[in-house]
Amino acid sequence: MDQSEIQSEKMELVVVTYVVDAITFWAQNVTDKINEKINAMLTEKCPTAPILMGRPSSHKVYAARFSEDKCWYRCTVQQQTEDKFYILYIDFGNMEIVSRSDLVELPEELQTAGLAKKYRFWGIHASSEQDSALHPQGKSFLHNMIHGKKLRVHKKSVCFDGTILVEAFQGNLDIGEELLKFKLAKVSLPGNKENSIPSVKLQEHTGLWPSRSTSGELETLGSTLGSMPKLRPIFSVQKPPEFIREQKSAIDLQHVEKPNIDQEPLTEIKSSTTDADEQQLCSQDAEQVHNETESELQRMREVIDEKHMEEIKKLKEEGSAVQLHVLLLGQQLKEAKLELQTLKESHEKTKEIGNNHPTTVANRISQLAKKVDAVRKLRERNPCSTDEEHLLQSITIIKNYRISMPMSSERLELAWKAYDQALENLKHCQTITEIQPLVNSRNEARGALLLAVDDFLQEVDKFPVSERANRLKEVASSLTAVFSSVMLPEQIDEYAFEKFCEWKRHKQQRIKTVQKATDEALLALSGWASSFSKFLCLMEKTSVTEKDVSEGVDEILMNADNALSEELDTEFSKQNNQGRKIVFNAFLKAMQDIQKEQSLLEDIKKMYDLNSKFKQEVQQWQSSPPKADELFVVKKRIRNLRSQLRWKLVEVSCLEEAEELDLPEILKKKEEIAETRNALFQEISQEKKQYIMLCELVKKSFPELPVIYPDADINDYMSSAGLLVKSLDRDMFDAEPMKELSGKRPLLSTDFQGQKVVLKCYAVDRESEVKVLEQAAEYHRVQQNNPATTVPLLALFCGKSDPLAYVMVPDYSIGSLRAIQKSSPLSSCEIRNVMKGVALGLQGLHAASVTHASLHPNNVFVIGRERGIVGDYDFTKAPEQRVCDSGMIAGFISLVAPEVKQGQPPSPSSDMYAFGGIMLWLHFQDFNGALDTQNVDFTGLEMNVKLQALLSKLLLSSTRLSASEALKQDYFTSDDM
Repeated sequence: MDQSEIQSEKMELVVVTYVVDAITFWAQNVTDKINEKINAMLTEKCPTAPILMGRPSSHKVYAARFSEDKCWYRCTVQQQTEDKFYILYIDFGNMEIVSRSDLVELPEELQTAGLAKKYRFWGIHASSEQDSALHPQGKSFLHNMIHGKKLRVHKKSVCFDGTILVEAFQGNLDIGEELLKFKLAKVSLPGNKENSIPSVKLQEHTGLWPSRSTSGELETLGSTLGSMPKLRPIFSVQKPPEFIREQKSAIDLQHVEKPNIDQEPLTEIKSSTTDADEQQLCSQDAEQVHNETESELQRMREVIDEKHMEEIKKLKEEGSAVQLHVLLLGQQLKEAKLELQTLKESHEKTKEIGNNHPTTVANRISQLAKKVDAVRKLRERNPCSTDEEHLLQSITIIKNYRISMPMSSERLELAWKAYDQALENLKHCQTITEIQPLVNSRNEARGALLLAVDDFLQEVDKFPVSERANRLKEVASSLTAVFSSVMLPEQIDEYAFEKFCEWKRHKQQRIKTVQKATDEALLALSGWASSFSKFLCLMEKTSVTEKDVSEGVDEILMNADNALSEELDTEFSKQNNQGRKIVFNAFLKAMQDIQKEQSLLEDIKKMYDLNSKFKQEVQQWQSSPPKADELFVVKKRIRNLRSQLRWKLVEVSCLEEAEELDLPEILKKKEEIAETRNALFQEISQEKKQYIMLCELVKKSFPELPVIYPDADINDYMSSAGLLVKSLDRDMFDAEPMKELSGKRPLLSTDFQGQKVVLKCYAVDRESEVKVLEQAAEYHRVQQNNPATTVPLLALFCGKSDPLAYVMVPDYSIGSLRAIQKSSPLSSCEIRNVMKGVALGLQGLHAASVTHASLHPNNVFVIGRERGIVGDYDFTKAPEQRVCDSGMIAGFISLVAPEVKQGQPPSPSSDMYAFGGIMLWLHFQDFNGALDTQNVDFTGLEMNVKLQALLSKLLLSSTRLSASEALKQDYFTSDDM
């Protein structure tokens, strides 16, 4: 058995119950299964157990009622002062001060050793300064890392006070190394003062178990933690309480016989060990620590020696490689010197011949050298050739790997048309007698559609749609990077690819012909130069004669010059310029084809997702069609709860009218009313969820549901955009009148599903009820599209016992613009942010062709002084009636547009006039100038230039901005306001 196996056997699995300081903690053994049994016995016996009388025994186990959760836990008494006891919870390691009434005797079966043991990290120590900054940091760090978690501990030694010195691991993480890494503890080596053997007297710790764990945490810790006490600290520092430390008359506990041989002694009891025994134990511990330290040092030396050997081997290999490279460089240097010597000798001989023919040889060879260099650069560094090859490769990818629309898409499209027609027929059916044949027709069309969907999905699954889309994206990016300066023309040549390929073929053929002629001419010149070099070499015999060297040299030089000139000829370059247009046209055609195919691939993906979702929905309802049974069950529960609520309200009313008031019974009934009301609102929420589900089914696949279930009122719910809630009634709410705000119509303040709401009451008849519902639904649809800019409508219902319609909105009563300006006026920056939100709200309403016609400071609300939202309006009135309301004024400024005063109907433009008037009032509340003229006069007002420009365009009818145009003005877009 190796060392790792031996160490594994010594490991013990514990769970941490309390952290004392940066290196000390208490923990329970996970294998102990008696914790729950002990807690059950404590719960059963402690309430009737006798209270501790007289002095406590230092070796006896008692039970104390913890001050935080009032539960009983086993403990031992550490110290007594009058009727106060300083106790240690032996199953968890934390301490507390309790009174005599909270301390009871325990029977013999509970006089057993504590489940928690005290552990300290072996080989390290914390700072000796208890009040230093690192002390609380170290404790907090260790608490966050291990508290309530399982650890594997390796026992190293045991101190005189019973503290176990261990190495602790959480998974593969060494906790002690983490403390050392963050400098929250120091290494204790033999000989250090901090490494002295702990004293027999145990330190006092007053921190307690921090908080009761949640059920989820207990499950993860195992069954042994299921009954762990849920204690909280009562002392913030690791010192005994002041009244214990300062009390001079503290009573020392008397030593008595242990009731159990396993019971641990109190930490305050002096050790009975003699000084000689202590020295012997200290020397044994010191020797053991010394031996373990020597073993660890020897192991570290072996690791270091092994690393040194690897580094030496690596350095030797690098040295060998360097030597080899030096030898290679030396060989190359030798060869370069020989070549340089040869060139020097050849140059001297050529110079002699050049002196005889200065113009015919030297100059021509110099010109040829320049042309050869130019041709070499042209062949090696011609970017056009690289770009053209890249374009040719891209065209090949575009043409050869193209994905087209699946063959099954045509059949799928026809199946969808037939299915949609069947659904349309069902929508127009209003009688139950005609519904079944249409349902059968719809089911047949759905079956045919499902088969077509399966064929389409299977065919698309074979296509590499994603890979092709990614490949096209890469090709488009690379082409755009190469031809970034090309502008798209109005028309693109459809045959650009063919023209480009033909031009490319001719160009390559022409280039090969010219390059071949150049290569042949230069080869002949090279042959002549070789013969001339042999002729000039006097150290070796040669068959080359003067005639061989001198004859034909002019022709050779002329042919080489002509060939090089032709390759560099300007006409050839001009041909490249002419081909530039062909190249660019091919690039534009490639980009057009890429965009078309990318669009096609997107369409295929969308069709695939749509049909996959349809298939899942069909399979869900394939066995049986959806029903409204669950909705009816919810409605039945709502009716029962309403009946219970009414009856309880009657009971409370009777109790309150009785001659003798029974206050406890009244309070009890009111609590029952609150519970019933909450249950009723929860059921109404479930009803709304059922309506939403059924409406989705009606819109998608089952339009027959409203006809089959007329009592469900599905059509009414859909026509109101989900706003109408028929299950609500006025008597369900515990509402209070808002007298200060109920000038035009009654307003009621109440709670609904945990939210503070306002009920707006509208007196209606049958005709006006329909009008209210239509206008509220229209506003509700717009608000759902712009939820952050307009006040939401939570519900609409009609009273069953009064001729009133109630609209439920959130309670923004204290956040109206007028109220804010009266109590704490907005700053210029806040005004801009708030009015920007109002402009966004008007933009949403105007986009849906809705004119607000009731925009004034009481109907604009401020959220957090950062955002403004537009309030709703009177749904019983038309815009022409709303605009004439007396509230359309801000200070001395009328918010009714001049054109409306002249008889024109309200419009989005008149809303923007009111918007401008509110902005003017916010900045200048005392303004009372005229705004009806064509030229608005802001003389005497210290107004920002951008604000003045905006107001001028809002308050003049000829140049009035729309909401979207106003949002683009410098006043809202610039950051210097």
